[in-house]
Amino acid sequence: MVNFNGTVSDSHKNILDANNRGFLYGDAVFETLRVVDQKPLFWEDHYFRLMASMRLMRMEIPMSFTPEFLLEELQKTLVSFHSNVARVRLTVFRNSGGRYLPTSNDVKFLIVSEPLANEFFAIDTSDCFVDLFKDFFVPTSLLSTLKTNNRSLNVIGSRYAQDNDLHNCVLLNDKKQVVEFLNGNLFVVQDMTIKTPPLNSGCIKGIVRKQLIQCIENHSEYTLVETEISPFELQKSDELWITNAIQGIRPVSRYRKKNFTNTVALTMVELLNDRAKKSLN
Repeated sequence: MVNFNGTVSDSHKNILDANNRGFLYGDAVFETLRVVDQKPLFWEDHYFRLMASMRLMRMEIPMSFTPEFLLEELQKTLVSFHSNVARVRLTVFRNSGGRYLPTSNDVKFLIVSEPLANEFFAIDTSDCFVDLFKDFFVPTSLLSTLKTNNRSLNVIGSRYAQDNDLHNCVLLNDKKQVVEFLNGNLFVVQDMTIKTPPLNSGCIKGIVRKQLIQCIENHSEYTLVETEISPFELQKSDELWITNAIQGIRPVSRYRKKNFTNTVALTMVELLNDRAKKSLN
């Protein structure tokens, strides 16, 4: 189902005009959500990140864009949906007009949904082979932390992964430090220490990243460290994770010649699911 600015349809055709700024200039921000029984996991976090992204993009936030209004629009999109679990993308784009300089800062929204198999996060134990992507680098700027439609690096990196029989790639920033994966944040486990790159490295300000950091900080056995990570550290680690709002925690099985376990990931996904369930109340 598709919800274009409040109008719900089961067709994806003829929704956007040729002058759509999200299409022409990437002048759009988005959130990807896991929705269970018409309730998004971690909705408050997603909502406030969306508002912060719109402010940084100098978009005009409508008075109607309350958490209640956008939640109602999400639920309206899923009324005729045939699954109680969905992947939902909420995109907000500036109104058509202008070239690089917009003629208006007003916005419209688009909500698109598709079914998911599992209600909550489950560890995928299938092969996940990764390597570094070094053709282009993530800038260490605040703009890199936003979920905007400017995803060229992720697209090119995904093609590189496919061409090299990889399932994902590790992205580096302009300081040649590890930042994230193509579709999620990055965590490494070394003994009882779990590390993740800080936001000033240029990584996406991930919702599951935030929740997982809190899970680790509340755990008596593990220590969470936000720090710069060099590519050399990846081969020294015991576990390597991809995290995002749809998969939760996706353990990497191999980086180059290094094979990883997923023991800690299995523990942490249970804690993450506990937080996810509480967020629905």
